[in-house]
Parts: sequence; C-alpha cells; structure tokens
Amino acid sequence: MAIEVRIPTILRNLTDGAKSVEGKGGTLDELFGDLDARHPGLRGRLVDEKGLRRFVNVYLNDEDVRFLGGLDTQVSDGDTVTVLPAVAGG
Repeated sequence: MAIEVRIPTILRNLTDGAKSVEGKGGTLDELFGDLDARHPGLRGRLVDEKGLRRFVNVYLNDEDVRFLGGLDTQVSDGDTVTVLPAVAGG
C-alpha cells in the first residue's frame, strides 16, 4: 500500500495529467522527494529553502500539515495527502 497524493489542476502538467499519484516515505519531505524522482519539478513547486511554499496548502488526512510538523510530518501507507494552491481574492 502507498500514500495517495491528490494533485491540483495547476500542477497536473507535472504528473502527465494525473489527478492523484502514489508515493512512499516516512515523512512528508521524503514523500515529496520520492514523487520528484518520478515527476521532476513537483517538489520545487511545493517546497523552497524555507519549507513549504507560502501559497501552497498541504493536508494529511484533512489536517493542515503546518500544524502537524510541516515537512517533518510523519506519513504512512494508506494516508492521503492533498495539495491545494492558496486562493485569494475579493
């Protein structure tokens, strides 16, 4: 069993149009590294030198990872990670 990662429309060009991809790792950072090996450029769109990019929201089983430990958040088989671009407007 793997970790399902749901990809927003704006990043699907990096996943050959896939709405979700599977990956593995013990932490969110390891998961993003695993995904980047198969979908080059994906990690760079989610993470910068400070951690998660400011305008990207990431949820682990519907919990915001910024409150769970950021990139150090533990993940395991069967988890679902959802990536959402932050939306602003008025």
